[in-house]
Amino acid sequence: MKFTDGYWQTLPGMSVLHPRDVADVVVGDAEVRVYAPTAPQRRRGDSLNRPLVSVAFDSPMDDVIRVRIEHHSGGVDRGPHFDVATGPADVKVTGPEAGSVTLRSGGLSARIGTGGPWDVTFEADGRVLTSSTPRSVGIATDAAGRTYVHEQLTLGVREHVYGLGERFGAFVKNGQSVDIWNADGGTASEQAYKNVPFYLSDAGYGVFVDHPGRVSFEVGSEVVSRTQFSVPGESLQYYVIHGPTPKDVLRRYTALTGRPALPPAWSYGLWLSTSFTTSYDEETVTSFVDGMADRDLPLSVFHFDCFWMRAYHWTDFTWDPATFPDPQGMLDRLKAKGLKICVWINPYIAQRSALFEEGRAGGFLVRRADGSVWQTDLWQAGMGLVDFTNPAAVAWYQGHLRRLVGQGVDAFKTDFGERIPTDVVWHDGSDPERMHNYYTQLYNRAVFDLLEDELGPGEAVLFARSATAGGQQFPVHWGGDCESTFVSMAESLRGGLSLASSGFGFWSHDIGGFEGTPDPAVFKRWLAFGLLSSHSRLHGSSSYRVPWAFDEEAVEVTRRFTTLKHQLMPYLAAAGVEAHQEGVPVMRPMVLEFPDDPGAATVDTQYMLGPDLLVAPVFTAAGDVDVYVPAGTWTSLLSGAQVSGPRWVRERHGFDSVPLYVRPGTVLAQGARTDRPDYDWADGVTLRHFDLPEGHRSVTTVPAVGEQPTATFVVTRTGQQVRVEARGTSAPWAVQVEPMGDRAAQGVTVPAGTGEVTLELRRD
Repeated sequence: MKFTDGYWQTLPGMSVLHPRDVADVVVGDAEVRVYAPTAPQRRRGDSLNRPLVSVAFDSPMDDVIRVRIEHHSGGVDRGPHFDVATGPADVKVTGPEAGSVTLRSGGLSARIGTGGPWDVTFEADGRVLTSSTPRSVGIATDAAGRTYVHEQLTLGVREHVYGLGERFGAFVKNGQSVDIWNADGGTASEQAYKNVPFYLSDAGYGVFVDHPGRVSFEVGSEVVSRTQFSVPGESLQYYVIHGPTPKDVLRRYTALTGRPALPPAWSYGLWLSTSFTTSYDEETVTSFVDGMADRDLPLSVFHFDCFWMRAYHWTDFTWDPATFPDPQGMLDRLKAKGLKICVWINPYIAQRSALFEEGRAGGFLVRRADGSVWQTDLWQAGMGLVDFTNPAAVAWYQGHLRRLVGQGVDAFKTDFGERIPTDVVWHDGSDPERMHNYYTQLYNRAVFDLLEDELGPGEAVLFARSATAGGQQFPVHWGGDCESTFVSMAESLRGGLSLASSGFGFWSHDIGGFEGTPDPAVFKRWLAFGLLSSHSRLHGSSSYRVPWAFDEEAVEVTRRFTTLKHQLMPYLAAAGVEAHQEGVPVMRPMVLEFPDDPGAATVDTQYMLGPDLLVAPVFTAAGDVDVYVPAGTWTSLLSGAQVSGPRWVRERHGFDSVPLYVRPGTVLAQGARTDRPDYDWADGVTLRHFDLPEGHRSVTTVPAVGEQPTATFVVTRTGQQVRVEARGTSAPWAVQVEPMGDRAAQGVTVPAGTGEVTLELRRD
């Protein structure tokens, strides 16, 4: 929120106190606490009737500094709180000396001025990252007596800010006002389903505001040279996270808030849905599944949306007997076709549901202050809300999911989780304002934990809509309710890029859009985008999304990009492992891979799929697309054509094509199968080498599937020779050198077993 009227004045009815001088500094072995009065202290009497601000500095792990600003500290802390991890921290405090005291954690330092006006500087590698200046910290009170605490950290020239969760407006957040408050607002407004109080700067740092409720950000929009963030109440806690690269910042941020679980291999395949309000029964479902098979379209997951249950009964976890009279038999028949099954759920219990009275009597539903169950008619008539702060309610809800898993359900689409009231009383006494955003964390964790418990580690996967900080631990998330247009396709991509900049490793979206019915051109362009995402789902609102409902070319496009994705599974799986182990997302904004390229800083119409594949979705029916190509010679994976950067390139593509470029110096592992994503990726793998420079050495890892071992390939180039050494694989593999300037491509197949091969580069 804003507190000032221009630069000089506060808004009417608003008063703001700022720390002026440092009155006292308390130094410990690993922390510094500063006491700063809000008026000049010229004589002893100036300490009377004056507010004092306390600011504490410490570190939970290397290269992360925690700052806590407090006015009155006697309030009741009702929670909830983000789960923030701690780790090894090499912390050193020096001073006070020469007018300052310094707390250093790893390579990051906070230098706090102890003489003169308020001044805190965060430094790394001999340079200033950002600063808190004399008017940055504020204790504000509005006309109604409500208090807020704000901080303003400086922005540098050409510094860009990203993240803040899933945001569908401009990818670069400079100039924007953003409230961290989950809402069911679609993808066409400033509202978002996944709000994360973390921003990433390309100046070498990130900032995480440790407050699960409403956090207001003014990114160069209240003071153009600063990013302001504020929370209601009397205290504000935040973390400054050093990089130096954006990927390093995400590694440390996800070390704090949690890294994503590794999704099962089958989840990377194509998901097909009934869609939302369409008419369907087992015959319809079977016609879709068989129609995909008849057209040689690989399908991995079938999803049943809301109306697998009876209208007005959501959620009762019971198959509609009129539509699905034999649910167990149907699921058995679908699974016999090799499919995984996903069903839709939400955290609401309709009044007509058989579970409503059970939940009311057991205290499993959120209540109002007078003890009555909180209810609304918005969405489901008379519905209540499961209280996931109550362990008994969690067990009750999970028990019904357990029954579905026993029937053969493999995954849950955890819809909603944003419409959380603030005029309620929670079982554990949590603050309703803080619980509004945090609720989704409890909801998704309860479902994810149930799946892990029933199916085993590595088999749990969600299709979740809402999230907040830490939600990345429970993949996969999808973009929500978008329209079926090229404009909405682009806004969906911006939402995914912002979410990736906020630490989320796996992301999907509704291919073709959700609201309305896409025309065939939109659908076919969206297919390439969707199947070159970490996860891929065909889903709509009032119309089916089977490809032949559009035209025969849509069938061909679906087949082309589904089989391509299956071939890319050794590469995509390795990117997924990186997301799981390091917190670097599978789908990456260009700035994450090219932080030193000014041309990449603002690009929001393309992305890197893993570290080495550039994808530029086509947002026009005619196929015209502008692609930003970073430095080097890039090779089209689809055509073999080459283009050199850094520069913008305009291209035209048919519906069966998309700009898909391989980064120079890449060793790309491609699998031998096109019919499914979950196979032994090392068996028959092909290593394609693109424009390897002299002296190149790299290690390519093909992750294990099931009981198969992980395969490792060491690739080196010396002069005209490319040598590949395989380790840990008992399967056959191949090696191929792609065009390198005027040199010809070569290929050789290597027999089964660990071994090595050397190729001689020849000129045409």
